[in-house]
Amino acid sequence: MALIDVVKCEVNDKEFVYKFPSDDLRIGTQLVVYPAQTAFFVKGGQVYDEFQSGTHTLKTANIPLLNKLINLPFGSESPFKAEVWFVNQISKLDVKWGTPTPIQLEDPRYGVIVPVRAFGQYGIKVKEPRLFLETLIGNMTSFTSEKIEQYFKGKVLAQLSTLISQKIALSNVSILEINAHLIDMSEYCNMQLNPTFNKYGIDVIEFSFMSINIPQDDPSIVKLKEAKDLAARMKITGKDVYQMERSFDVMQAAAQNEGGGMMNLGAGLGAGLGVGAQMGNMFAQTMSTNPTAPSTPPPLPQEPSYFLHLNNQQQGGFNFQTVANLILQGQVNADTLAWKRGMPSWAKIGTLQEFSNSFGGQMPPPLPPNL
Repeated sequence: MALIDVVKCEVNDKEFVYKFPSDDLRIGTQLVVYPAQTAFFVKGGQVYDEFQSGTHTLKTANIPLLNKLINLPFGSESPFKAEVWFVNQISKLDVKWGTPTPIQLEDPRYGVIVPVRAFGQYGIKVKEPRLFLETLIGNMTSFTSEKIEQYFKGKVLAQLSTLISQKIALSNVSILEINAHLIDMSEYCNMQLNPTFNKYGIDVIEFSFMSINIPQDDPSIVKLKEAKDLAARMKITGKDVYQMERSFDVMQAAAQNEGGGMMNLGAGLGAGLGVGAQMGNMFAQTMSTNPTAPSTPPPLPQEPSYFLHLNNQQQGGFNFQTVANLILQGQVNADTLAWKRGMPSWAKIGTLQEFSNSFGGQMPPPLPPNL
């Protein structure tokens, strides 16, 4: 076989690794490395010299590790055998992903478990070509982007269920509102998925959610919407007014049910008496405490917001139920630092009275006063 004069790699954008088809080289051979490529000399399965973009004339001076191995003689025609591998470092941005089956997620606000399906895409780029060559390629003469997609598809989908659950819990976002937070979800998942790819010298670029689909006719979604509507109605009208309305509904239903006879009539009268007493008590209490009180109830008191030290950064503010959910999921322990309005400084959450019973008795009781 004739000695090679020019070694180069001209492949399409789907080829991430390419092995030059001949290993018969000589001193003086031109090695052409295009932009976004890195070339490696491999001998006996071991990676030796590395070349970045540019045109290189092979000499004993610029292949020092390989020269040391095979003891090349000087001279422009000195032949030697070595494999040349090219790693393509362009970005591929159209890797599609999707959940083949629905993911079961618990809504952090209403506690209802609902099925969702998610779809999107992300990009990949070889960040450390030598690590990529040594950990994934082996003796394959070619390695396409499709192989990378197939290899990491399972890893991505396996982590997504956990990542989505963590993000909506940390942000206290209802699943019904999740499509308004796709950018935040994308950035969070991109950051969390990168370590999995980085172990093989690959970077994840612009991981994104294109949509998160919720089956509108699913019983759990219907239940979730009802819970949201109820919470909104009680927030607008006030708890007492809402209870009165419900009592009137009971009376009206009992009155319209002619088949119930005296039993339904008694129930309706009982409900009516209860409503009358409740209305009288409310009116008397209102007039005695504030004769000029407005006709609408005052706003409900605001529950405290908690800020937590999670993943080496401040996150919050969370309401009580969200913090309780994070404790149940194991993301918050008794030593996690917390702060709420009125506290002079951060303190371990296990020392806060409202959470002291949430850690299975891990916190010691107060010392006796005589000590």
